[in-house]
Amino acid sequence: MPQHTTRTESCPVPPPGSRGIDEILAEARARLRRLDPEQAHLAYRGGALMVDIRPAAQRAAHGTVPGALVIERNVLEWRLDPRCPARLPEAVGYHLPVVVICQEGYTSSLAAAALHDLGLHRATDVVGGFVAWRIAGLPTLGPTPPHRTPSTAPPVTAGRTPH
Repeated sequence: MPQHTTRTESCPVPPPGSRGIDEILAEARARLRRLDPEQAHLAYRGGALMVDIRPAAQRAAHGTVPGALVIERNVLEWRLDPRCPARLPEAVGYHLPVVVICQEGYTSSLAAAALHDLGLHRATDVVGGFVAWRIAGLPTLGPTPPHRTPSTAPPVTAGRTPH
């Protein structure tokens, strides 16, 4: 009979000085004044830069926040660092209020903390991410459902005169 091991039994011993993701996430969030979706929406309407860091596939599958700047996570620091030659025109200074949004509010916390490391101390994220934003009934675009002809629609030939 095979023996079943629990997850903790199968985890290797971590190297000295390493930290688990739960600890890293907690440390990142302790540095932020996270916003619930309604607060994030107010900040965005008040001039904060809303940055969607989700990959294209997630945005296509779940929708987007209208007007949000899309900067995928893998290039975020380069695009928003005011001292970087690869920065976007929106990266006007260290005082810039940035609200980062991801799908569920985890990756965005790590991303906002990374922006703090660059000196963007007004960066934060949305608690619950895009999922919570949509549940709160805040503005979204898409995803566009596939076009279907309703079953009650008349046939394409309806109303045509036979030749």
